[in-house]
Amino acid sequence: MSQQTTSSSRRQFLKLGVTAGMLSVAPFSLSAQTLNTTAHVVIMGVGAAGTAMANRLRKRLIGNKITLIGARKEHLYQPGYTMIASGLWAPERVVSQTQDWLPNGVDWVAQDVKAVNGETKSVTLEDGTTLSFDVLVVATGCQLNYDQIEGLTPDMIGSNGIGSVYAGPQGALKTSQQIDAWLDSGQGRGIFTLPNTFLKCAGAPLKMTFTTLSRVEKRPEPNAFKVEFFTPYKDRVFSVPLYNQFVVERWQQQGVDLHYSRILKAMDVAAKKAYFQQEDGSLVEEAYDFIHVVPPMSAPTAILESDLVWQEGPFANNWLEVDQFTLQHRRFPNIFGIGDVIGVQLGKTAASVKLQAPVIEANLMAFLKGEELKASYNGYTSCPLITGIGKAILAEFGYNNVLLPSFSFIDPTEESWAVWVMEEQMLQPAYNAMLSGRV
Repeated sequence: MSQQTTSSSRRQFLKLGVTAGMLSVAPFSLSAQTLNTTAHVVIMGVGAAGTAMANRLRKRLIGNKITLIGARKEHLYQPGYTMIASGLWAPERVVSQTQDWLPNGVDWVAQDVKAVNGETKSVTLEDGTTLSFDVLVVATGCQLNYDQIEGLTPDMIGSNGIGSVYAGPQGALKTSQQIDAWLDSGQGRGIFTLPNTFLKCAGAPLKMTFTTLSRVEKRPEPNAFKVEFFTPYKDRVFSVPLYNQFVVERWQQQGVDLHYSRILKAMDVAAKKAYFQQEDGSLVEEAYDFIHVVPPMSAPTAILESDLVWQEGPFANNWLEVDQFTLQHRRFPNIFGIGDVIGVQLGKTAASVKLQAPVIEANLMAFLKGEELKASYNGYTSCPLITGIGKAILAEFGYNNVLLPSFSFIDPTEESWAVWVMEEQMLQPAYNAMLSGRV
């Protein structure tokens, strides 16, 4: 990094230090109005989206019952998984207790939902208990479908050269260990994949490729390693053309072979072979020493088997049906969706939840009052796109790939050390503020 670039990054960092509070500012002002109601609000999911909504709605709704449903006892800061899988964080840094984030006055049912029915306004728990609702907020997150890759099961992550940043804190740690084992061998081929489904944090597979390249470069014989990326798409690895071009050109400079129209369909784990479907439907065999697997993703089974799932279009049978702007269900007006589960073009990041939560808060209250839903989600998605250990681009964009930068002093097209520091040190406190309903 040149002295000029270093000075620029330091200036950016100082400005970030002064204005870091902007990360904890709501996207638009909502009055602190409250609403007296007897409506029973049920929230499905105790992750980032569900927890944020529980805190927000408990502050706004007076006199009613709010039930939060979800079995997970530990809260996981998923944006930190990349740092763990890159060998930079310990798993403990991303784990806290779900109970510690929940407000008083919310009934937490520590089970998952087995079934949900929009027509009958009911959810069925794992133990068979049925709960009715007046308003439902679906915040279940998404489902990792490793089993759709023949020959692979989730328990295989972290062994035999297989890694996946999505496989939880311990899975991310084991991924880093598998990368180290490959690099310690002194040579070999590393394959990085992308599924042909919508996925949460679509930048994570790219980040893992970049941080692994940084680790390769530190080895005595970096040229003994080959890094390759397999994408299911004909002409891209990322949906935003500007960032796609940057990534592809940088990988060309770094010697990464890019394979288009390749879908991971099967694996022979013992033989370290992966089988990719080509555009004509045929399978091609690829040997590897390390492989980073990104599984196909969908809404959880309870949503897929319900009347809430999209019936047609690109999200059909895979994601929760909502209006992309109001986040209200298109067929059941008393149901709203937030986070990874929803079927919209963008919005499967924690930063997206920060923008979606106040929209749902405002629109849910408007629904209860019989008013027009005026709050609108613009598709905001943010990804500090790590381009190597110690540098990143702050990619912020919305529907139609419109750039939506938050900081005037950060060029959204250039990588910098300051954005890396934001990812490494500043985003988790902002995330925690979102969980608590403060932003």
